[in-house]
Amino acid sequence: MYTLGINAAFHDCSACLVKDGVVVAAAEEERFTRIKHGKRPLPFTVWQLPFHAIDYCLAQADIALSDVAHVAYSYDPALQLGERRREASIALPLEPSAAFERDGEWDAPWEPLALSYVVNAPRQLADGAPHHLQRRFLKNNGNGRADGPAPYRWHFIEHHLAHEASAFLAAPFAECAVLTIDGRGERATTSYGVFRGGQYRRLKQIDYPQSLGLLYEEITEHLGFLRSSDEYKVMALASYGKPAFLPRLRELVKYEGEGAYSVAKADWRDAFGPRRQRGARLEQQHMDIAHSLQAVLEETVLQMAGWLHGETGMADLAMAGGVGLNCVMNARLRDRGPFERVWVQPAAGDSGTSLGAALWVDLQQRADRSRRWQMDDVFLGPAYDDEAIERQLRESRLPYRRVPDIAQATAELLAQNKVVGWFQGRMEFGPRSLGARSILASPIDPEMQGHLNQIKDREDFRPVAPVVLEEQAAEWFVDGDVSPFMLFVYDVRPDKAERIPAVRHVDGTARVQTINRAQHPAYYDLLQAFAARTGVPVLINTSFNTRGEPIVCTPRDALESFCTTPLDVLAIGPFLLEKHGLMRGSA
Repeated sequence: MYTLGINAAFHDCSACLVKDGVVVAAAEEERFTRIKHGKRPLPFTVWQLPFHAIDYCLAQADIALSDVAHVAYSYDPALQLGERRREASIALPLEPSAAFERDGEWDAPWEPLALSYVVNAPRQLADGAPHHLQRRFLKNNGNGRADGPAPYRWHFIEHHLAHEASAFLAAPFAECAVLTIDGRGERATTSYGVFRGGQYRRLKQIDYPQSLGLLYEEITEHLGFLRSSDEYKVMALASYGKPAFLPRLRELVKYEGEGAYSVAKADWRDAFGPRRQRGARLEQQHMDIAHSLQAVLEETVLQMAGWLHGETGMADLAMAGGVGLNCVMNARLRDRGPFERVWVQPAAGDSGTSLGAALWVDLQQRADRSRRWQMDDVFLGPAYDDEAIERQLRESRLPYRRVPDIAQATAELLAQNKVVGWFQGRMEFGPRSLGARSILASPIDPEMQGHLNQIKDREDFRPVAPVVLEEQAAEWFVDGDVSPFMLFVYDVRPDKAERIPAVRHVDGTARVQTINRAQHPAYYDLLQAFAARTGVPVLINTSFNTRGEPIVCTPRDALESFCTTPLDVLAIGPFLLEKHGLMRGSA
């Protein structure tokens, strides 16, 4: 039984295909269309289903849409439609339902249009695919006819249920407490639950307009960054600041007890001063705002986790939702929270709701629920064989060479302080490059962090992250543990700080990824080969893209990025390309 999961209602649209409890494929639409976050900015073009990501998932399984038994869409318009929820389609103008009405108005003028598109998504899936993708979308498995009803059953899944399921159904726990925090779904912005005995029960939810995610978004925008996409920059900036604005934020953000919190509306100009213009100089005040925001988020989530732990008695916590991508908050929860283990689903933002929706519907429809898939890695996207890569290389007319051992050859260049675009195996699902589509460099040169930020046209204050051999993590990072998804920070060990200065942030931490050979053999072998040459089992790993561009997906994407940036080397499959004239000298 195949179940197709779709996220399209907000940003980071994606698709996921599950077969009998096992994930076959998952990918974000942006990697195929090259439109960051998969859609144009607000108002979101919700009618744009992730056709390219869906096509990839179907191709990976070698099936057509007609072979899919269930389609799970990670948003439920019934929660906003009230009495209209049983209608097959809705007409505009659309007034707010009694169940969702706030002073007789929508929050944004585009909401009723967006909702009408969500309701009509089933017919868009069957009939709206771009012409060059239609072969796999035809209802009768490629015979050229599109008559008759679609063979699959359509399911609208509540947004936060999709987040929850993406956590507890992929986590390495047989049972756990569940916490999701994001900007907003249909109504919920936060949810608490417990997964026990193969059953999930939601304990409580916090509804819009109370939202920690939207609070972070609004202040991100006030600081001159992009809302709904640049929150991670504010998290990094926070390390340079002081809690000067924390008392003011504590007045606005109140933990009310029993898992509840409130966020008062505020004029951020009155609270913090004028809004920073995008690209303007960052002042100490901006750093202090970021620091205070991060602090109030961490304080509040710790209190929330304390209540959830008391309610469930669980030792383990699984998390999802966009706020779960805040690795500094995650580390605070790991170190000071009540749970013994904290696991965050690596595609914790909206892209991961296609995964959760598919896993949830699959679980409900399977007679045998004993089979369990565990998310040990994120390599769920497209791969390209040597023949396809070399065909693209020949077309590019760039000089290249095939090497007998790509890990050894690349390690030698990294040890010479070269910056390498690394393109190997199946692409990652989620926002992080984790060794399949990465830019890699030596952490030994203290100037490398600045050089990489220059290559990628990033802000100077942003850190770069390390990858370390799993078995040596504790030797280089305080309490270093298994951390395959780069979702927690660790302190760099003081005795190792001078060996890896490029990955040590201003606060002494690093956002660590660990790797073992089962997860990605070539990536692991590369780390081992670099360690053999330098004595350092650590590399810088940052995403293979430049500002405003999605992470590369195809060999062509990789070549374009290599040719238009000061990267020294491209290691793509078994092939190496080098810019001899642009090579930097050894450290």
